[in-house]
Amino acid sequence: MGDCDMNKPLSESLATNPDELMSWEHPRVQRYEEAISLKIPGYMLLYEMTERLLSAHLHPSQDSAKLLIVGAGGGQELVTLSSRHKEWAFTGIDPSRAMLEIARRRATEAEVAHRVSLQEGTIEQLSPQPAFDAATCLLVLHFIRGESNKRKLLQDIADRLVPGAPLFLASINGNPNSASFSTQMKAWKGHMLDHGIPLEEWEQFSASIGRESDPIPDHEVLELLERTGFTQATHYFGSYLINAWYVVKSVGKDDDCL
Repeated sequence: MGDCDMNKPLSESLATNPDELMSWEHPRVQRYEEAISLKIPGYMLLYEMTERLLSAHLHPSQDSAKLLIVGAGGGQELVTLSSRHKEWAFTGIDPSRAMLEIARRRATEAEVAHRVSLQEGTIEQLSPQPAFDAATCLLVLHFIRGESNKRKLLQDIADRLVPGAPLFLASINGNPNSASFSTQMKAWKGHMLDHGIPLEEWEQFSASIGRESDPIPDHEVLELLERTGFTQATHYFGSYLINAWYVVKSVGKDDDCL
């Protein structure tokens, strides 16, 4: 099984060459589910808070809600949300076949696969008709390079939501050239190393900033959300450079009916 041999310790199976480009198709991604919660403080809390806010927004009257999961690979949203809402249906989109296989396996193990549709590709391949009652885009936006592409992703999500639908967005944010970003990275490095992430894994992640990922400051994220028709931005989670917002697709003048 190579690098993802289940008999290897976590530190060995995750070890990488810092100069190696990240790939979501590498067999190493099979360790994603185990490693990600060690890398991000409060990882599970992000999903729990997303579920509670989503439940509060949709209300019991929307038991049969249809949800769009952007970046569904890994399956954490699917497992967390479907386990607590037996009537919700999910459409997940992700360009990584390997990551989608993890999501598919987890949905099957949780016995919710009959309510989950997974599609390999990007969001523009989904029907543009507003069909979804809510969407999540967690830990995805920073992988989209360039402001115009980030804006397109958010606009594509908005175009597929009914008016008044919520979006839950989380991403790595900040100015990589700033002193505060550097301080946050140093602190985050200490957290990862203390939780069993090998130095090589950290070095690859650190080197990927600006190379395979493109963080932007919080205020620019909020500006993009506003420009793509989202309102009522509320910050609800933070963990080092990761921030999450709850926003609502505009329903019209001043969103008076929300």
